Amino acid sequence: MIHSLFLINHSGDIFLEKHWKSVISRSVCDYFFEVKEKAVDPENVPPVLQTPHHYLISIYRGKLFFLSVVQTEVPPLFVIEFLHRVADTFQDYFGECSEGVIKDNLVTVYELLEEMLDNGFPLATESNVLKEMIRPPNILRSVVNTLTGGSNVGDTLPTGQLSNVPWRRAGVKYTNNEAYFDVVEEIDAILDKSGTTVFAEIQGVVEACVRLTGMPDLTLSFMNPRLLDDMSFHPCVRFKRWESERVLSFIPPDGNFTLMTYHVSSQNLVAIPVYVKQNINFFETGSCGRLDITIGPKQNMGKTVEGLMVTIHMPKVVLSANLTATQGNYTYDLTTKVLVWDIGKLNPQKLPNLRGSLSMQAGAPKPEENPSLNIDLKIQQLAISGLKVSRLDMYGEKYKPFKGVKYLTKAGKFQRLSLSFL
Repeated sequence: MIHSLFLINHSGDIFLEKHWKSVISRSVCDYFFEVKEKAVDPENVPPVLQTPHHYLISIYRGKLFFLSVVQTEVPPLFVIEFLHRVADTFQDYFGECSEGVIKDNLVTVYELLEEMLDNGFPLATESNVLKEMIRPPNILRSVVNTLTGGSNVGDTLPTGQLSNVPWRRAGVKYTNNEAYFDVVEEIDAILDKSGTTVFAEIQGVVEACVRLTGMPDLTLSFMNPRLLDDMSFHPCVRFKRWESERVLSFIPPDGNFTLMTYHVSSQNLVAIPVYVKQNINFFETGSCGRLDITIGPKQNMGKTVEGLMVTIHMPKVVLSANLTATQGNYTYDLTTKVLVWDIGKLNPQKLPNLRGSLSMQAGAPKPEENPSLNIDLKIQQLAISGLKVSRLDMYGEKYKPFKGVKYLTKAGKFQRLSLSFL
């Protein structure tokens, strides 16, 4: 299925490659580089590209591209999911998934890739199973391996591989037993010039951190599960019970894992947390323009909007920006023509405003379109869809664990256009 994997940094340099079936030349990546150059943002690179002899399937994580090469037709989402598993495994093993960390742990990286894919087909992708086969690196183990010529590969087959619960290793013991869940929702929205919602949906994920002794059986209930669409579950979830009772029943893996992902596509259920008033004008004469942007809270259920940031890709004819911000600070990159206004925490009593003049090239024609705004934000302790966990029960063990749930709403692809739709 997957013949080769290339890791490419933000500058377009290939710093790691792994081949399973046959060695494929790096020149196959030239097709990917051509498309990447034309894309405005790395996230806009199409995940699937067709070449004369191969399919290139990629994801973008942590300023890195994970590019797989496939010679036969395969379900693209299958490959994309595997690439995300690879990135998640690196994150779990090394604490972060970056070029520097991967280069510092090349031996472990190649050992992981060898176990995760067998002759091009996914084999072991569960973190618990991998950690029994390939021990996570630490300073002491690295020193010992250097002196003795040893490796991080274990000598025995993982215990979970032989059980009915392959995602959980046997004999787990903890002094403090705890189960924590994070409900994280991303808003994807497009607003027109008047502020009317053109498109809105929510992508949600329930992340779990479970450290429980023995073989616990958990049940997680929601107050309003009917609003969820397109659910995707970890293999540990008993799907038939979810279908009949809308309850998550599962024996959890040990440690961190993604319990489920979901989708809220009903536009009337998506609350837009902020409103934007923008006025960007370019004049026919004088080689200048005016910018005036104000942001205020709209629907945040009494919670504070944090990490607010506005990004504007200006036309190429804009040379500089002379602006005044009532809150936060702004930067204008002369090379990329990107204006970034970092606001921070939104104060409802004093709305942040950015206004001033824009200088353009002398004699250059007026831009045909005004730029759109990309908005980034976070709201702690709030799931914007209204989803809430009602209770968590544990069976099969007699101790009482510590339990907790956190909620987070953040912006995904959140755009305010300069056009109105009739």
